[in-house]
Amino acid sequence: MNYGIFDILKLIGSLCLFLYGMKIMSEGIQKLAGDKMRSILSAITANRFFAVITGLFITTLVQSSSASTVMVVSFVNAGLLNLTQAIGVIMGANIGTTTTAWIISLLGFKFSISMISIPIIGVAFPMLFSKKDLWLSLGQTLIGFALLFLGLDYLKGSVPDLQSNPEMFEFLQDINGYGFGSVLLFLGLGTLLTIVLQSSSATMALTLVMCNNGWIGFDAGAAIVLGENIGTTITANLAALVGNAYAKRAALAHTMFNMIGVIWMLIVLPFVISAIDNSMLSMGMHSPLTDREAIPIALSIFHTSFNITNTVLLVGFIGFIEKAVSKVFPVKEKADKQIHLEYFGSGFLHTAELSLLQARKETRKYAELSHRMVKFVEEMITESDKTSFNNTVERVEKYEDISDKIEIEITNFLIKVGRQQVSNETSEKLRRLRRICNEIEKMGDVSYKMSTMLKAKKDDKTYFTPQQREQLSEIF
Repeated sequence: MNYGIFDILKLIGSLCLFLYGMKIMSEGIQKLAGDKMRSILSAITANRFFAVITGLFITTLVQSSSASTVMVVSFVNAGLLNLTQAIGVIMGANIGTTTTAWIISLLGFKFSISMISIPIIGVAFPMLFSKKDLWLSLGQTLIGFALLFLGLDYLKGSVPDLQSNPEMFEFLQDINGYGFGSVLLFLGLGTLLTIVLQSSSATMALTLVMCNNGWIGFDAGAAIVLGENIGTTITANLAALVGNAYAKRAALAHTMFNMIGVIWMLIVLPFVISAIDNSMLSMGMHSPLTDREAIPIALSIFHTSFNITNTVLLVGFIGFIEKAVSKVFPVKEKADKQIHLEYFGSGFLHTAELSLLQARKETRKYAELSHRMVKFVEEMITESDKTSFNNTVERVEKYEDISDKIEIEITNFLIKVGRQQVSNETSEKLRRLRRICNEIEKMGDVSYKMSTMLKAKKDDKTYFTPQQREQLSEIF
């Protein structure tokens, strides 16, 4: 086989360029439409069908189901979405991600889009130096788009030609000779590739290139696509590891939904492949079973049909999925459950615009904690029972310790968000939140100092007069 180390590195480099282009384009689009996406997600009602449409819209917009599903998991973690809404959005995200395959099939193989990729970069590059956030984000989006298709073009040239590598052709023929076992092998390959690449779109691009170059047939490509649907769930599950029980439920629901879809599709796969073949022939197109150049379009049809059908079949069972994942990750009720950080973790840092939502939610909870400390001090002024008084003192001390830790966590999170490329408006919002957190922390410190003073007065048996108590009550 005439395929050396340098050729392998070219293949890896092409794939990395494709992935990087997708990342840059996705981040640029999120910055362009960050506020709109935030408003849409926040306005989602309990209507599961609207949630599906929302997931479809957002994933089509950002061109990354991994980004949108991790975003959904983080919103569930932050309490901005409930599980029913999240499952609907995830279903829509599965449909939305199929648009990437259509873009690649219609543009990436019909003509050399790399011919206009360089001019696009030439137009977009000056935008990166603009002081206006709109032009800056637009430039980033265009450069990401250009790099994505430039990477795809290099990828097509890096995948070895079977005519020049007969050993590879014989190997693939052997793998295809196991019937249903071959389908499972390619399904496993699709799952593994997606887990490694952390992008179903990248695996789809690689699959389309392999089919277009004659490496694998339509049936094997369809099996890899099914594997991609399993492998893509790993991203949300990894992000949910640092989240609360609700985030883990949302990630597991994504896995459960995709797994159910893959299982039923494996049963009817031969009939679906035949139906797509007949449909393309009836429309005057070439058969994907005999013409490899027809496979990219056929795979796009398969990918879209599978995800739409799976959503239609399971959208009525969202309640069942919710109950199933809730049993796996039950919420442990504990006293003072609101006094621990739960709205964000290191795994949920996306664009700064979206991270602000979680920071605001956590800051609001932090303020509630400090307000509770003030109320404890108010209770101590009028408390006559020694045991209750001492218990309240202990609670204030406990809350003070927690308050200091939360203030550090929120500040570190905001600093981490601020290190990203942020708009002037977002930068100002970050500064405001840090100032607010600082003031809240001071409130906690004052409450703690007042509690120690009240305890000292109690120990010295020095008491307030009725008039003093009345004046203090008015202050509180």
